[in-house]
Amino acid sequence: EVQLQASGGGAVQAGGALRLSCTASGITFDDYAIGWFRQVPGKEREVVSCISTSGETYYADSVKGRFTISSDITTDTAYLQMNSLKPEDTAVYSCAAVETIMTVTPTAESDYVYWGQGTQVTVSS
Repeated sequence: EVQLQASGGGAVQAGGALRLSCTASGITFDDYAIGWFRQVPGKEREVVSCISTSGETYYADSVKGRFTISSDITTDTAYLQMNSLKPEDTAVYSCAAVETIMTVTPTAESDYVYWGQGTQVTVSS
């Protein structure tokens, strides 16, 4: 059974930082691209950042320069370091995984097969 466990959310003030973790089980982690998505009630889920199996990364324009995605195949965990948080970053963040070839960095929600539960991030002004 494939499971993705997201954690690390919380409440911070604007300018603060959080690190989200996504721990996978039931998959060969280094064969999977990982994506972080976020959703605000009443809005569509949007891509935040993705990392391919070869380490290539993608960032939404809204988070470039503030967020950093990484992965650790020794612990089957992907991370999203979020710095300089803004109130507009408030959302439920979810991680997702899909088996891919090394050069592919999926960025669309529909590209992903497995999803973890969300973790709430709240940034106050």
